[in-house]
Amino acid sequence: MKFTWLKKWNVVPLAILIAGAAASAPVFAQSQSGQGNQGSGSNPDKIQDRKENQQDRIAQGVKSGQLTAHETGNLENKEANLNQETRDDRQANGGKLTSGEKQQINRQQNNLSKQIYDDKHNGQTAHYGNNEVGQRRENQQDRIAQGIKSGKMSARQTANIENKESAVNHEIKNDRQANGGKLTSGEKAKVNQQQNKMSGQIYRDKHSGTKAKQ
Repeated sequence: MKFTWLKKWNVVPLAILIAGAAASAPVFAQSQSGQGNQGSGSNPDKIQDRKENQQDRIAQGVKSGQLTAHETGNLENKEANLNQETRDDRQANGGKLTSGEKQQINRQQNNLSKQIYDDKHNGQTAHYGNNEVGQRRENQQDRIAQGIKSGKMSARQTANIENKESAVNHEIKNDRQANGGKLTSGEKAKVNQQQNKMSGQIYRDKHSGTKAKQ
């Protein structure tokens, strides 16, 4: 009888342990499932957050003069192409991106991030001096930087205006080299006309309703 009593009491704790494990298993599975859903749902936000972060870095580079107009135009062309590719992929997949597309976008963003860093640290600067022409060019770059930072200018719009700015900068550089470092009155007037056009385009782009944070 004593042996039987001990046997019965050994079975009771075992039954309690089995029941406890069965009760906790669904909770654990539910927790794991919840984490998986959260991670999957956050991927589009991560892509968007990264795009905005990289645009902020470009805006800072434009504002500080670490990025020239040519460098900015090149970066924004690539950003605009990546944005278009992302939109096309989403439209083809009912508004979502496949895991392969997400990986591809991440690789492209890695490459773009590295180029932003390299361009900002290559020693080329966009400061134009204290003369009237230089001050106006710098002012327009500041307006572009604000448009990028605020999201009022899309990557495509920024690339377009910066490519034009780069062409004017190259023209000014050649004119100065041909005239002993100075611009003639006619060249100044021509540059002023070009800057008037770009100023108007910056204003129109920033008020067009096109948002960069897509």
